[in-house]
Amino acid sequence: MLVKNETFPKYFYISTFFGKTRCKPCISIFFFLIYLVGVFVNSSIITVICLDVQLHKPMYLFISNLSIVDIFYTSVTVPKLLHMLLSGNHIISFSQCYIQLYFFMSVAATEQILLFIMAYDRYIAICIPLHYNQILSQRNCILITFGIWAAAFLNSSLLVVSALNMSSCHSNIIHQFFCDLKSLTRTTCTTTLMFYEIVGVETLILVSIPLLNTFISYINIFSVIFKMKSKESRRKSFSTCSSHITIITIYYGTALIAFLIPPYSDVLDSVFNVVYATIIPMINPIIYSLQNANVQSALLKFVKRMCFLKDGKELTHKAN
Repeated sequence: MLVKNETFPKYFYISTFFGKTRCKPCISIFFFLIYLVGVFVNSSIITVICLDVQLHKPMYLFISNLSIVDIFYTSVTVPKLLHMLLSGNHIISFSQCYIQLYFFMSVAATEQILLFIMAYDRYIAICIPLHYNQILSQRNCILITFGIWAAAFLNSSLLVVSALNMSSCHSNIIHQFFCDLKSLTRTTCTTTLMFYEIVGVETLILVSIPLLNTFISYINIFSVIFKMKSKESRRKSFSTCSSHITIITIYYGTALIAFLIPPYSDVLDSVFNVVYATIIPMINPIIYSLQNANVQSALLKFVKRMCFLKDGKELTHKAN
């Protein structure tokens, strides 16, 4: 499926590493369950945080935004993958491919900025707690949230526009289970200078600087925690940071490995992208709900309330 030199293909062929397997229904069920669990758990976190007044705090606002990002992460990639696995049709149109790339890059950028903001939130709460309500007021949190999403969509627009200016001449086969930037660049023969400049600036602003600031924030946080005299205070401070540190480690670790995999390792590349784009969005809320006592308590209250309402309706129905 070669494309003529200096042309834009009308479609791409998604060559997943599931292509020749006989167990496509089993793989489809596996990804459907991942998608279902991810959407259900993240939706539950968002619902509980919205309904529980005690969770109307900056930290939980950012957690609910992370859950929204994780829902979008899987929704951008998994439904199309399921369609390909079940129908056997691995063709995706040029416009569909770049739309998928646009939204995937948007949610990826949102998560990168959001993880840094969550580290900054913990830094203020532990290192300068007296200024917490002033710095992260309701107004400031709304502006920060709006700014995160706006910056992410703007960044994605710049990347996609620069990618559209590249000419395809190698092949229209994408060795991945969705349209990602790394795979698309392999199909091109002329990569513009603007593209490399935008990727370089994006890497600096959205990856290097946030990651460095996150690292510095936690150095300051741990220096304050170790100076605390109360063991209970140290335990509480560590517990509020541990879930975030776990997610950052998994997210950036997997992304870095996926980025550094050699171009010829298509199967390995796809495996790490599966983890990065589907598994991590599912386990993020589980990590937070298991390690955050307030979220746990709110979830239990929500479940009990739903069970009580259900029992109440059944009793009313029987009485009538």
